[in-house]
Amino acid sequence: MRRIVSFECEAATLWATLDDAAADTGLLIVSGGNEIRIGAHRGMAMLAADVAAGGYPVFRFDRRGIGDSEGDNCGFETSAADIAAAIAAFRNACPQLARMVAFGNCDAASAIMIHAVPGIDAAVIANPWAIEAASDTPPAAAIKAHYWQRLKDPKAIMKLLTGAVDLGKLARGLIKAAAPSAPSSLSARLADAMARFAGPVRILIAEHDGTAVAFMSEWHSAGFARARSRPDISVRRLDSSSHSFTEASDKAVLRAEILGVLEK
Repeated sequence: MRRIVSFECEAATLWATLDDAAADTGLLIVSGGNEIRIGAHRGMAMLAADVAAGGYPVFRFDRRGIGDSEGDNCGFETSAADIAAAIAAFRNACPQLARMVAFGNCDAASAIMIHAVPGIDAAVIANPWAIEAASDTPPAAAIKAHYWQRLKDPKAIMKLLTGAVDLGKLARGLIKAAAPSAPSSLSARLADAMARFAGPVRILIAEHDGTAVAFMSEWHSAGFARARSRPDISVRRLDSSSHSFTEASDKAVLRAEILGVLEK
């Protein structure tokens, strides 16, 4: 049964949707960016219904300043209190819960890791946001991957030869891609948080998504060595460019991976 739930977070009223079920393991969905709890193309609402149909309760909420919730939207970096309040509200609504799995995409994935809010026993994170962008161009790793794909496309080469490409933008991208890059503060914090996280973590990567490409570049760096060495952190790669798992095949993989973690 689906119902609407309200709860308090630092004097603001937040709103959530609960898809109830009987299991003592539940799924907490943390929304990324400025996305409301229904998700892109209703993706999170449909995911919640599927997971609840499998027997697991699902709780998704709008953080402060987003969607139906009161308060100021200060971004994922300040969402620890929102996540903690949502965990408490979820447990209050489903008192049988003995274990909780959190799922987040993009900066919601990073929020779950860096805040490490007590009460989360395992996490499924997708396309984590690991770069603090300082310009209007994408991260260097994403630029390199983009141009490598373009070089394999005869139509793109023809556009370059015929002058249909913005050479200024191309030059800025190539300069950024060629320049050595230091790990961002967020990347370092994320690496440390993943190494310390008190539970198993499943990472889902859409291989052709710019955010995911940038994260994987960081993932293979020395900074993430401790996280990579953990046997309970694993990576699943999808041959996809869909950041929000909009394709039917991507949705099926996402659902299966989440159910797999819930079942453990």
